[in-house]
Amino acid sequence: MKKIGRSKGFALTALVAAMSCAGFAQAGITDKDILADQMTTDDVVSNGLGPRAQRYSPLDKLNAETVKELRPVWSFSFGGEKQRGQESQPMVKDGVMYVTGSYSRVFAIDAKTGEELWEYNARLPDGIMPCCDVINRGVALYDDLVIFGTLDAKLVALNKDTGKVVWKKTVADYKEGYSLTAAPLVVKGKIITGVSGGEFGVVGKVEAYDAKTGDLVWTRPTVEGHMGYIWKDGKKIENGISGGKPGETWPGDLWKTGGAATWLGGTYDPDTDLLFFGTGNPAPWNSHLRPGDNLFSSSRLAIDPDTGKIAWHFQTTPHDGWDFDGVNELIAFDYKDGGKTVKAAATADRNGFFYVLNRENGDFIRGFPFVDKITWAEGLDEKGRPIFTKDGRPGNPADAKDGKKGEPVVSAPSFLGGKNWMPMAYSQDTGLFYVPSNEWAMDIWNEPVSYKKGAAYLGAGFTIKPLNEEYIGVLRAIDPKSGKEVWRYKNFAPLWGGVLATKGNLVFTGNPEGYLMAFDAKTGEMLYKFQTGSGIVGSPITWEMDGEQYVSVVSGWGGAVPLWGGEVAKRVKHLNQGGSVWTFKLPKDS
Repeated sequence: MKKIGRSKGFALTALVAAMSCAGFAQAGITDKDILADQMTTDDVVSNGLGPRAQRYSPLDKLNAETVKELRPVWSFSFGGEKQRGQESQPMVKDGVMYVTGSYSRVFAIDAKTGEELWEYNARLPDGIMPCCDVINRGVALYDDLVIFGTLDAKLVALNKDTGKVVWKKTVADYKEGYSLTAAPLVVKGKIITGVSGGEFGVVGKVEAYDAKTGDLVWTRPTVEGHMGYIWKDGKKIENGISGGKPGETWPGDLWKTGGAATWLGGTYDPDTDLLFFGTGNPAPWNSHLRPGDNLFSSSRLAIDPDTGKIAWHFQTTPHDGWDFDGVNELIAFDYKDGGKTVKAAATADRNGFFYVLNRENGDFIRGFPFVDKITWAEGLDEKGRPIFTKDGRPGNPADAKDGKKGEPVVSAPSFLGGKNWMPMAYSQDTGLFYVPSNEWAMDIWNEPVSYKKGAAYLGAGFTIKPLNEEYIGVLRAIDPKSGKEVWRYKNFAPLWGGVLATKGNLVFTGNPEGYLMAFDAKTGEMLYKFQTGSGIVGSPITWEMDGEQYVSVVSGWGGAVPLWGGEVAKRVKHLNQGGSVWTFKLPKDS
């Protein structure tokens, strides 16, 4: 852990004063605080501004009329040479901001002044294997702890006042390709986390740990055939297997290295008392090696938070052959239909379709394209299952004369998705979802591959290309009841950051060009933008302090696009990496 304070002369008395001003003496975070997070405006204590992750704030001092007066009040640098891929969402409690940086670092910052209070820097081994940059998407707060995951697949709990380690648990073996990149979820005193590593033939899983001790409570693998367990009174008990026997939708032993990583983390719906987790691609990418639906890959799972048992599942891309995954957030929301309240949940999938499900039982309500071009499927049937396009799947290498490269196809969207990890927002005022999306395609082909522990397990090659010269990114306002696109904003570079909606009729997001932008939630008119100096791939937040409304966002270009983006990567190669937090507020007289 780095010493407290930036300057050499930072005295202990000054530290104590800073802690007092920042509110360090306040009580710890409770389950009640987390459940109420969306409507409590003086803090942000969960990823997504509430366990449902609607990313909506009821604050309206900052609105369509006043946003033009929004001013930066401080910027904090993560420092050093580790300036790449900053995908974190900050948390704020009692005047202290907690935020992660790339390479598994955590910072506590005075939210009033931007002064560092402490820093934790994980000691990462040389052999880490992050698929898609050295990113981290944020912390969880509970009691007096700050909890986060590391690139060597550890879960670490720090004291919120000092940054010292309280407990540390190994979630998986990084030498097999596992890592942790998601912000953990806290439900009923348990830390819920998923794992990354689908490109290395890992087995995805969701696990619950006791927040105060770090003890494992239950584990739920997300590949059909792997048994889940719960620990009671020190005994390991099976917690049920949902959806069939080993190998039922997998050939041979491929389920043993089946992927389905839960790398984005999940959401929680208190109404149904269910966790919603998405699962990643089946392994390997070459789908001809694994005929069948390959459950539970490329799916959304509803999981009992007390036991880890799967309550229901919905697979968006059965027998995924394009690396479309299914991890994108599933957001609970209610709407009226003929006077009745529908308990729904929505997700915008990498495969290009937007799905509305019944969150009580997982039934398909409706689905529709949210991007302009989809080639791999002709549409969805009455149960939401894709109607595959003839010859839309990359060819089998076994059919090639040399057996080395299957027939390539052009697929839209590309494997980076109509929407990737970047979280959308739902406005309770407009009833619209605000979806950061991208218009791109790929040439993709299959290759022979065999599993080797800790090695890439793809069996495919690809080149990504934009579909339009003028833009790739599109921020869309989408009506989940009709499938109508209400408005769109086109962006030259891909959009890779999260979205925030507010009662002030505003929608905030950032772009790789470096701008924090605010739009009119009803019309899509851009009302504000500010250049942060590096690309924004993090998620903005807003909160209230001393009667004033603040907005914060992490800036620092990186992530999967410059690493995997093919022709798209060439388009954004001039963008500068970075690592900082920017905080804004209205002047007092606004």
